[in-house]
Amino acid sequence: MTTPWGELALTRFPEDPRDRLRAWDAADAYLLRHLAAQDVPLTGTVVIVGDRWGALATALAAHAPTQITDSFLAQEATRANLARAGVQPGQVRLLTTQDPPPERIDVLLVRVPKSLALLEDQLLRLAPALHTDSVVVGTGMVKEIHTSTLQLFERIVGPTRTSLAEQKARLIFCAPDPALSRPANPWPYRYALPDGIGPVSGHTVVNHAGVFCADRLDIGTRFFLGHLPECRGAQRVVDLGCGNGVVGTAVALANPRAEVLFVDESFQAVASAEATYKANGVPGHAEFRVGDGLAGVASESADVVLNNPPFHSHQATTDTTAWRMFSGARRVLRPGGELWVVGNRHLGYHVKLRRLFGNSQVVAGDPKFVVLKAVKRG
Repeated sequence: MTTPWGELALTRFPEDPRDRLRAWDAADAYLLRHLAAQDVPLTGTVVIVGDRWGALATALAAHAPTQITDSFLAQEATRANLARAGVQPGQVRLLTTQDPPPERIDVLLVRVPKSLALLEDQLLRLAPALHTDSVVVGTGMVKEIHTSTLQLFERIVGPTRTSLAEQKARLIFCAPDPALSRPANPWPYRYALPDGIGPVSGHTVVNHAGVFCADRLDIGTRFFLGHLPECRGAQRVVDLGCGNGVVGTAVALANPRAEVLFVDESFQAVASAEATYKANGVPGHAEFRVGDGLAGVASESADVVLNNPPFHSHQATTDTTAWRMFSGARRVLRPGGELWVVGNRHLGYHVKLRRLFGNSQVVAGDPKFVVLKAVKRG
C-alpha cells in the first residue's frame, strides 16, 4: 500500500499467499491522503474505529493511535502488520468494542462498518469523549455510505458533510457538538424468540450491535433450529460462528449435561452469546471464546460441531472462511463426531464436505436452505 509516508506491506489474517483480497482499499488510501494533504494535526489521543486489517493503524503508528475493533482477525492482522513495519509493541493501543473507550478523543477516524447498528453503538459510546476541537473523519466506499450513515453522524456527533468521491471512496467530515442532545444507546437489544422453534421457543435473546440480524431471528438460523441433532449425555458441542448463541443455547436447554463451546471472531457476538446463555438460566457448563475459528481448540475434543458459516468478508464474497471452519471442525471432532452445517442451497457446501470428510448427508432442506451432516470416519 502506498501512503504519503511510504510503502507498507500489508496482509490479512490469517495470512494466505493464495488469497488475492487486499488488506486495504481505496477508502483507507483516501483517508490517509486527506490527513497528509490537509496537514491534519494528529496530536493528543488519536482513535481509529473499524480498521479492517490494520492498514490505518499501521500507517499512523508514529502517532501512537488507539485502534478499536469488533474483529479478532482484524486485531491479529494489525499486530502482524505492525510487526512487519517495525513498530514497537505497545506503540499502538489495541482495544475491542467491548472495552471502555478513551475518556478524551482529539482525533477520531472512523472506517464505516457494514452494520449501521454497530456504527450507532460506537458513535454513542465515543461521542462523550469528543470536544469542540476534535477532528472527526469517516471513510468508506461509496456503496457503504448512505443517507442513514450521514444521519447517524449528524444526530450523534454534530454537523456532517461529505467529500467528493475518489476511486469509488468517500470521506465524511463531522464537527463535534458537545451540547447535542443524544439518544440513549439502544444496544444491547433483547427480544423473545417466537414459538415453534424447539427448546429455545419463547426464550430471550440478547444482541450487541453488529451481530447478524440483531433485531430478529434470521431465517437460516430458524430453519437450523428445527433440525438440530439430538445430543445426549455429556457431549461436547461447539457452536462455531455462534453469533448471538441461540443455536448453542438451544442445545444446552435440550441437554443440560452437554458442554457447549461458543466460538466467534466477533467480540460483539461472543458477548451476545454469553448474555443470551445467562439470560435464560441454562444449566450445565459453557465456554465462550473469541478467536480464529477453532484455532487453539484441542484436536479430537468435540462430539458435535454446529455451523452457519458466513460467505462474506466485508464486501467481498468468499468461501475461504467456510473452508477453514470445515477444516477446523474435522480436526477437533472425535472419530464418529459430526459436523452439522446450515447454508444457502446455492453455496454447494456438500462438495466441500465430501472433499474433507469423504461423506455428506442432507438432513433437511427447503427451496432456500439446506442442513448437511458430515461424519468424521476413523
